[in-house]
Amino acid sequence: MDHQLPDGDLIVFDGRCIFCSGFARFMARHDTARRFRFVTAHSDTGRALYLAHDLDPDLMETNIVIVDGKANIKMRAFTAAMSAIGWPWRSMAVLNLPPKAVMDWIYDRIARNRYRFGRQSCPVPTPALRARLIE
Repeated sequence: MDHQLPDGDLIVFDGRCIFCSGFARFMARHDTARRFRFVTAHSDTGRALYLAHDLDPDLMETNIVIVDGKANIKMRAFTAAMSAIGWPWRSMAVLNLPPKAVMDWIYDRIARNRYRFGRQSCPVPTPALRARLIE
């Protein structure tokens, strides 16, 4: 697939997952500097980004948060996003203190069961999110 990938800080999220779409809505609301743009994982751009970062676009087991050119996945994606929007959200970086393997294990359990925990449909994006949604 020859697809132009977007530049800049970006959040790639599963738009069918209530947790992931909720995270995207939260970020759109609290990212007052408008640092991030958003891409749904199901879009052509989202799939291309999964492939570009050696992730399976059909599994979508993690959000991808790109900050300053560095792709972050799993719990590091969450903490990178929180750190990027400043205080008080930056305090969530405390989740980087436990070993990465432990935090990724927890993240994986949630990701694998995300459709059981919440509905498998994305509510209509808020105007704040829609304005910054690439695809």
